[in-house]
Amino acid sequence: MNIRTDIALERQELIADSNKKGVKVEKQKQGKVEIVTVNIISPEGEKIMEKPMGKYITVDLPEFSHESELLDSRLDILTKIIKDLVPKEAKTFLIAGLGNENITPDALGPLCAKKIFSTRHFENFAQIQQHLPKLNPVASISTGVLGQTGIETAEYISGIVKLINPDVVIIVDALASSKISSLGKTVQLSNTGITPGSGVGNFRKAIDKSSLGVPVISIGVPTVVDLEEDNTMFVTPKEIDTIISRAAGLLSLSINCALQPNLEAEMFLALS
Repeated sequence: MNIRTDIALERQELIADSNKKGVKVEKQKQGKVEIVTVNIISPEGEKIMEKPMGKYITVDLPEFSHESELLDSRLDILTKIIKDLVPKEAKTFLIAGLGNENITPDALGPLCAKKIFSTRHFENFAQIQQHLPKLNPVASISTGVLGQTGIETAEYISGIVKLINPDVVIIVDALASSKISSLGKTVQLSNTGITPGSGVGNFRKAIDKSSLGVPVISIGVPTVVDLEEDNTMFVTPKEIDTIISRAAGLLSLSINCALQPNLEAEMFLALS
């Protein structure tokens, strides 16, 4: 079955009896937000799902095109999930925004990276001079795409990892979906890394723990859907500019709050 989607839950729903073959699904509801966790727990499940073993959390939110507020329960939920995915001992982080800022449906990663509160260069200066609480060292980059840079995204990130030695890498990227209902209202978070372009059939080198040597968390929002009548085309919502802008704002704020627990969300908004 040729299922073109980055969303593990969609793949699980389309594959008959997948729950019996190394895939477990857990569902919960928090207010208007539905959270579904797909756990791939065996090599058999990995083969059926065509995704690495690990945890894939799908958060179904009110549509970004309808919600402009950032300081609400969505922020609390996403912040907690990111905290839970980050290893307890991790103190230094690299955030990588994947995609092409010049193509709106692919601009989520770069726009999110711009809003990350980068602190690796502060050392003790900010704490001494501005009396800030203790900060975790965070670096952020926007990788561009192979057609722009001539460099594979995985190679780009690997080189940075070797230079700064983060404990964790967090990848943010736009995703592809097989369901129109998922566009602009779903966030997928995973502890397995990412293979850029896989949802649209443009497979690049995987960015994961085996390639980087450190845990990799991926976060994304589906911005395009496979047009089933013509499998050479993907479509995107007419409100994509608004969706990308608001999704980047919410994801960056959630990451900032998760990685800098000693600062309040209002401070990040003031700094952005």
